[in-house]
Amino acid sequence: MARYTGPVCRLCRREGQKLFLKGDKCYTDKCPMNSRNFVPGQHGQGRKKVTEYGMQLREKQKVKRFYGISETQMRKYFELSDKKKGITGENLLTHLEMRLDNVVYRMGFASSRAESRQLVTHGHFRVNGKKVDIPSYICSNGDVIEVKEKSKSNGKFKVVLENSGNTVNWVNVDQENMKGTIVADPTREDIDIPIEEHLIVELYSK
Repeated sequence: MARYTGPVCRLCRREGQKLFLKGDKCYTDKCPMNSRNFVPGQHGQGRKKVTEYGMQLREKQKVKRFYGISETQMRKYFELSDKKKGITGENLLTHLEMRLDNVVYRMGFASSRAESRQLVTHGHFRVNGKKVDIPSYICSNGDVIEVKEKSKSNGKFKVVLENSGNTVNWVNVDQENMKGTIVADPTREDIDIPIEEHLIVELYSK
């Protein structure tokens, strides 16, 4: 399935909550969720009973949209998480958090995950000294992610870092040198997105 390229604010409205897909706009009064907080479409304001399957599906779609991944990728991450020791739902979220595009966003090098995915694809980052331009690259504890030397002069990075509020406690960020280090694996308490991951596990386990 091709990546969704339509208005991303419609995705937030469909899920009934902000997914913070537009960066700074999500924190302003211009966010459509403030004025049109209902499902888009002709029947968006009508009442509809949600089934158990519907709840499970919405949670899965919500996670896919948060992290900007396809159904094939989602299924792959679930299978990896199911084979790993521990709680499957938490393993799934940890895998998603350790994607390079998400780590770049969490370190504050981009204002949204979509922007960080684009920056990674354009080759602006190095992981442990090597160029990596694959957004789905899975990082590990101890990895050092830094802006490529030629890209450090780009004023965009300086502006984003100065206004950054996205950093989390499992990464250390050196803003002056535009690099960050993963110091721990993210735990469920570190992941602030409003997701009931057990519903996704139930959906895929059928």
